[in-house]
Amino acid sequence: MHDIWNPWHGCKKCSEGCQNCYMYFLDGQRGKNGADIYRTKAGFRYPLSKDRQGNYKVQSGEQLRVCMTSDFFLEEADEWRDDAWSIIRRRPDVVFFLLTKRPERVRGHLPYDWGDGWENVFFNVSCENQKRADERIPILLDLPFKHKGIMCAPFIGEVSIKKYLPFGQIEQVLCDGENYSGARPCHYEWVKRLRDECEEFGVKFVFCGTGRRFVKDGKMYRIESSELQSNQAHKSGLSYEGKPINFKLTNPLGIPIAKERLYTPYFSEKCQTCGMKMICNGCTRCGKCE
Repeated sequence: MHDIWNPWHGCKKCSEGCQNCYMYFLDGQRGKNGADIYRTKAGFRYPLSKDRQGNYKVQSGEQLRVCMTSDFFLEEADEWRDDAWSIIRRRPDVVFFLLTKRPERVRGHLPYDWGDGWENVFFNVSCENQKRADERIPILLDLPFKHKGIMCAPFIGEVSIKKYLPFGQIEQVLCDGENYSGARPCHYEWVKRLRDECEEFGVKFVFCGTGRRFVKDGKMYRIESSELQSNQAHKSGLSYEGKPINFKLTNPLGIPIAKERLYTPYFSEKCQTCGMKMICNGCTRCGKCE
């Protein structure tokens, strides 16, 4: 996927949401061990890669989800993180979506020139259940980031964040069910309650997918196809646009980039019913959908 940057791969399980980790499952399918952590080779400098004309492949205004097969603040990655920060610093025209289950490690591992945060970094914490929400969100609110969000995925327990929303710092909430081996159920009522709390405070809410086991009106639905999971999430109508998130992106000289010069996603007909559409970089026009 062109909206993912994995500067390193592999992770150590640290909470309930890690129990059925998709990365461990997929690595296992290839005879690998998800606990083996290594810096990626060609992938490490992906945000700086250019085409034959010398243009960046990742365009101004795109959003990259970082470390989707690891954790950006993983202890074992400490020796590589400064190089990753350097790359993020060199692309102030691109939004970097950081997600962690280790917010307690963040303050001690920010760049020397961080100040009160960089406009192109969107910091998120995982909140798979109420216990982890109450553990991680207070740390999130105390950290110096200009853009903050939370991700309830895998959504394995009811979560209320209403007491945290009046602070006005949380700009986006994502939620998704669990997949692959041992998937635990996600309940419609949990998603609806979270959505209603976000709507009350104008916070963007995206229901990305139902997961393989989805419960509605007391009935368990087994939804094996990830595409169908996403389509059903879209069909629910639970996603909510909320207030716009304004990333003040600039060129390397610090000059603001006009909106009309930023990347505009292209969405094919198939994309129109995808639960991820609201946060996706769009279709790559690879031709596989035709």
